[in-house]
Amino acid sequence: MNELKKFNWPGWLVLGAALLVWELGARVTPKLQLYFPPISQILAALAQAIFSGPIAAHFAVTVGRFLQGYLLAAALAVTFGVVLGYFRFLHGLLATVIELLRPMPSVAIIPVAILLLGIGDPMIVAVTVYASLWPILINTIDGVRNIDSTLIDTGQTFGLGRGQILWHIILPGASPYIVTGLRIGLSIALILVTTAEMIAGSKGLGYFILDEERGMNSANMYAGIVVVALLGYLLNRLFLILEAKAMRWRHGMMARVAA
Repeated sequence: MNELKKFNWPGWLVLGAALLVWELGARVTPKLQLYFPPISQILAALAQAIFSGPIAAHFAVTVGRFLQGYLLAAALAVTFGVVLGYFRFLHGLLATVIELLRPMPSVAIIPVAILLLGIGDPMIVAVTVYASLWPILINTIDGVRNIDSTLIDTGQTFGLGRGQILWHIILPGASPYIVTGLRIGLSIALILVTTAEMIAGSKGLGYFILDEERGMNSANMYAGIVVVALLGYLLNRLFLILEAKAMRWRHGMMARVAA
């Protein structure tokens, strides 16, 4: 919660200084402006693209694909993570497959997705699900497996059914791991959406950035990159706010333990 309340003045000052150097460097060296246009020109292009250009439509497409892929990945990964973490025999059967697929760069799966699903939203969403699923799955499995077995045994002694044990013991105990996986998966999902849009998309922010680069419109290209960066930043901040509200009970418990 303190992280949300603090404003990172040093970090923003460093960013502002870097942007100022960029602006001055581009102004002093006109030959570089084709590749690194001044920040003021990028911001002007961004404003024009937002109010009179197609970037709003591309933004909506990317956000829609991101939400579909990320939420589906979260639902699948948490469900299977709890099952595999609780039933170790099942985890043993699938551990080799997981360890083979998990380290593979997710971009490498795009040609397979195109072959199976063609070019369009289903392919991009499927690739996003595949990429963002792994950190959530692995963290959920670790979270469930690290729960003290005494807690589960105690719950069974008091007559709790599996559903009650899942809801009152396993999910609360594994929640810090699950939240960590969800936060990692958030950025991965956005990366894969924009990457897939660049490779095989006809709309979306990734397509917009690559299309402007091909047309040698550097300012518009950087404007698209700025939008993606801001989207990622805002998604992360929103996640932190929701995490602080959802995990308030745990922060209170840890404060009481520390006291």
